[in-house]
Amino acid sequence: MPSNLILHRVGARRWIARIMITWGLISGLFALVETAWQFYLLRFLLGVAEAGLAPGLLLYLTYWFPAARRARMTVLWFIAIPLSGMIGGPISGWIMERFAGVHGWAGWQWMFCAGGVPTLLMGWWCCWR
Repeated sequence: MPSNLILHRVGARRWIARIMITWGLISGLFALVETAWQFYLLRFLLGVAEAGLAPGLLLYLTYWFPAARRARMTVLWFIAIPLSGMIGGPISGWIMERFAGVHGWAGWQWMFCAGGVPTLLMGWWCCWR
């Protein structure tokens, strides 16, 4: 995968942080969408931005964990994906309901900000720590 080649060249920490920053920025921009074409464009860009995350993290796990522990760590990572949906879904619903109309924004706009800003900050932190 081209993303893993870049990851290998620039380092996993910097490349995964770049993916997180781009992901957070684009996710936050969804709050500003006004037309279907803006949505389609951002969704395409989000797919491009996040495409290297899964293979990059799997490659990163091979660097970090010995072979005896690698399967367990991979399973834990894959379990986290549906768990995040189970936890994030109700939180997103709460954000949309609670923040609807705050500063003139709809609840769905706040939801995209609530997902984008922490991702952006976490990526920035990973870059500079």
